[in-house]
Amino acid sequence: MSKNIIIASTSTLHDGDYLEYLLPELKIHFENCKTILFIPFARPSGITHEEYTAKVALAFAKIGKVVKGIHQFDDYSIAIKNAEGIFTGGGNTFLLVAQLYKKDCMIALTEAVKNGTPYLGTSAGSNICGLSMQTTNDMPIVYPPSFKTLGVISFNINPHYLDADLLSKHMGETRETRINEYHSFNNVPVLGLREGSWLKVTGDKVVLKGNLTARLFLQNQIPVEIESETDISYVK
Repeated sequence: MSKNIIIASTSTLHDGDYLEYLLPELKIHFENCKTILFIPFARPSGITHEEYTAKVALAFAKIGKVVKGIHQFDDYSIAIKNAEGIFTGGGNTFLLVAQLYKKDCMIALTEAVKNGTPYLGTSAGSNICGLSMQTTNDMPIVYPPSFKTLGVISFNINPHYLDADLLSKHMGETRETRINEYHSFNNVPVLGLREGSWLKVTGDKVVLKGNLTARLFLQNQIPVEIESETDISYVK
């Protein structure tokens, strides 16, 4: 079976409900799934696994899907292996990756996604689709045993990508500066995904979706804007 993945920059757009902008797409993406396995490890704002799962269940109920949190199962790897569809939500990527390793889930999740289990990632759940989590925006609140992630696409993601505000008096680094710093030591391409953008991965095909362009960073090259509906399978 071939990969079937949605890699979204964010779960929520300004003035919208949780996952609202993606629901039409998710209805198709998860059409053959009655139940979605949710991985709540990233815990945005420190909410509990139960609270996070309840929030996700509310959103998926709108398209007739039942959600079960992975924490409700005795064996996490078997839960992943048997899942009809999988969603990993946003929050802190360091915490998410640390937990995936601690709970011995990283390999099972990689295999499930590569074998065609429909997968949705938002924010931190998108970060882990790349070769590593090194282009996250998050604070290192815990220490994962490795930065290596699922590698179901051949580049890294920078979710919530923000363009520099030319009118701002803030003198801190821009997102572009940080990605350039990453490229001082690493040659893995980085795609800056703006809010409301997502990647649709079907087999080996990776297509940018949504109304906005994405910003592609390659080591020692000028960044380029990628138009929506562009096939970026060539990025490696």
